Amino acid sequence: MMRVNEIFYSLQGEGVDVGRPTIFVRLMGCNLRCRYCDTTYAFYEGEDRGVEEIIDAIKKWKCRRVCITGGEPLLQQEVYALIDTLLKMKHEVSVETNGSIGIEKLAERDVRIKMDFKLPSSGMMEKMKEENFEFLRQQDELKFIIGDRNDYEHALKILDRHAPVCNIIMQPIWGEMDAKKLAEWILEDGLDVMLSIQLHKILWGNERGR
Repeated sequence: MMRVNEIFYSLQGEGVDVGRPTIFVRLMGCNLRCRYCDTTYAFYEGEDRGVEEIIDAIKKWKCRRVCITGGEPLLQQEVYALIDTLLKMKHEVSVETNGSIGIEKLAERDVRIKMDFKLPSSGMMEKMKEENFEFLRQQDELKFIIGDRNDYEHALKILDRHAPVCNIIMQPIWGEMDAKKLAEWILEDGLDVMLSIQLHKILWGNERGR
């Protein structure tokens, strides 16, 4: 059984598949407390559901794209059984993870890993597991949430240190960081990264299930 916060159908709001219809399975619980977290309701709200029950809920939509998110989904070991079942059913699976837990098991599977690396403004940078960089593949995503110039400079140092082969995402903290300024920094430095501006919030604000 897994503790599930919500299951819903929407557009992917972030990353290389932004704008694509996606079924989201949000699991309950997180081991971090980022200052700017926009899903704090997932810390404690949820109900027990088995893999088959989750699959039944997913079947009501025709979409083949599923994103497992949280909270932090890797806190629940049963998540791998869910992933394997979805893959057997020929779903396209992505997993959003906060960078503090090993992703070795994910990298063994044909999923897209969407991994955060928390920066100073999060208050959680010391929790990051830098060993994860060696498991990121070309199909995966590394996301930096940027709150100010200090965050941006830290992200540059991390990119220089690890030279990840995956897609690099830079995303301004919603309501705090000027996206235009971040765009200017990216262009000035000639970075080969993607600027993400959280499409779902532009469309629906902070409405849950979107």
